[in-house]
Amino acid sequence: MKRAEKVVITCAITGSIHTPTMSPYLPITPEEIAREAISAAEAGAAIVHLHARNPIDGSPTADPDVFMQFLPEIRQNSDVIVNITTGGGPRMTMDERLAAPTRARPEFASLNMGTLNFGVFGLADNYSDWKYPWEKPFLESTRDLVQMNTFGQIEEVIRRVGMDCGTRFEFECYDVGHLYNLAHFVDRGLLKPPFFIQCILGILGGIGIDHGNLLHMRDVADKLFGDDYYLSCFAIGRQQMQFLTMSALLGGSVRVGLEDSLYIGRRQLARSNAEQVTKIRTIIEELGLEIATPGEARAMLHLKGQDEVAF
Repeated sequence: MKRAEKVVITCAITGSIHTPTMSPYLPITPEEIAREAISAAEAGAAIVHLHARNPIDGSPTADPDVFMQFLPEIRQNSDVIVNITTGGGPRMTMDERLAAPTRARPEFASLNMGTLNFGVFGLADNYSDWKYPWEKPFLESTRDLVQMNTFGQIEEVIRRVGMDCGTRFEFECYDVGHLYNLAHFVDRGLLKPPFFIQCILGILGGIGIDHGNLLHMRDVADKLFGDDYYLSCFAIGRQQMQFLTMSALLGGSVRVGLEDSLYIGRRQLARSNAEQVTKIRTIIEELGLEIATPGEARAMLHLKGQDEVAF
C-alpha cells in the first residue's frame, strides 16, 4: 500500500439508496446537490462523489441532463475533484449507468468491482409515514436485488469511461473477491496504477462491519498490488467514524457523506454533508495527520485535471 502523506477526504453527497423520508437534509434538487458539494469541498473534501435525483420526488435518476444542471455549478465554484457514479442505482441498465460519465468525461468515476446481493430492505421497517409512494416499494424490492457488475460490464466501464474519456477510477470493493476481480483486469493490462481502492463495509450482501475485515482487505490488497495502490474506506451507518479513523491510522484515506450515513452522532441527523466532512477532518487533524487538497489528490491519483472534463 502507498502510505499517503496526506489523507484524501471523499464526500458522497446523496447516493441512490437513502430516501427523502429518512432525512430532510438529503439533497434532492440540482441546486441542493451543487450547494452541498461546494460546501463539502470548502470544509475539506478533495473529492465529491455524485449521483443524481429526480428533483420532483427524490428518486434516483441516471438522466445526464439532470447531472448537467449541477456539474458546471460545482466546477465554476470549486476546484474539488468530481467523481461521477457508474453504478447508478438499482436496476439501471448499463447504458443508463454510463450516460452521465460518458457525456461529462470527469476526472474520476466510481467502478464497482463485482456483482453482489444488495439488501437495504431493512430500512423500510424504520418508517411508517412516507413522503413519496415510491420509497417503501423501492427499498423492499432489494430483497430480490442483485447489483450486476459482471466481468463484461466492468470491462465495458473501463473501455467506455476509462479509455475513451481519460477518466480514472475509485474501485469500490464490497468484498474480498472484488480485490481479486480488480487484479484480473490489472493482470490483463487494462488498468494502470496507482489504484484508489475503496473498501466498503456493512452492506447486506457484502463484507460485514468488523475491524478485522478491514485489516484483511488491506492485507489481501497488499499481496495483490504491493505499493501500487492507495487504501480508502467507508462503513455504512453508525460505525462510520470508527472505521474512517482506523483507515486514516493505517495510512489510508476516508469517505463520508449522506450517501453512506445520514447521521453525525447517536440518533442525531447530520444537517449537511459538510458537517460530516468537518467531523472527520477534526479527527484526522487531532491524530496529527493532514488532509490533501484537491490539487494534491490530483497529483497522487494521476488525474487529467479540470480542464479536460466536458462540463
